[in-house]
Amino acid sequence: MKPHLLVVEDDEFVQSLLAAYMEKEGFRVSVAATGTETLGLLNGEPIDLVLLDLTLPDEDGLTLARQVRARSKTPIIVLTARKGRDDRITALEVGADDYLNKPADPEELVLRIRNLLGRSDGEGTAINAHRRQSVEFADFILDVAGHALSRKGGEAIPLTNAEFNLLSALINAPNRVLSRAVLLDAISQDEAGPSERVIDVLISRLRKKIEADARRPAIILTVVGSGYKFGAEPR
Repeated sequence: MKPHLLVVEDDEFVQSLLAAYMEKEGFRVSVAATGTETLGLLNGEPIDLVLLDLTLPDEDGLTLARQVRARSKTPIIVLTARKGRDDRITALEVGADDYLNKPADPEELVLRIRNLLGRSDGEGTAINAHRRQSVEFADFILDVAGHALSRKGGEAIPLTNAEFNLLSALINAPNRVLSRAVLLDAISQDEAGPSERVIDVLISRLRKKIEADARRPAIILTVVGSGYKFGAEPR
């Protein structure tokens, strides 16, 4: 199966050059020109690696990198004309795996992509998601590619996009406390986003759908003063 790359670039010429070169190198390529398109594609199907420009028409790429990282472990390579040291450090701090300045040597870029995919294979990337297709926890199965949740007996449990992204963020960090700010990144569609109070509302909704007793949760646990953590063991 071909690794699936998402090229996030608003310059149509650069976007088409990158896509053509990566396809020639054996990758499957999707493209996005805005932050909104990027998050929509990430919600729609598994992506193995994101090539991310920082200058986008609707959102700063650093914010987008933070939001992508909150949703998944998908590797991110920042490919940008911005050469400032602060941008590089911030990108790595918010979760980017690598940082390259334009114009980049295409052969070097491909090597960096292959190295990252080799390290991340088996740790939640789309390649692995296609192999597994699902994550099991407690009495539930989360369909990664299909964005669906069901009981092991087959009963479908409807989730909104925000609920799915929030649950995925918690599952990706089992037994780690995630603050409301981090969880907000997992559901936000823009930099402003909703207030942190929305996280409490979504957690309450999820608990009603997956907990045996929503008043005594065993899967999504509250850590007073810090946030929430996923108490079940994903398989």
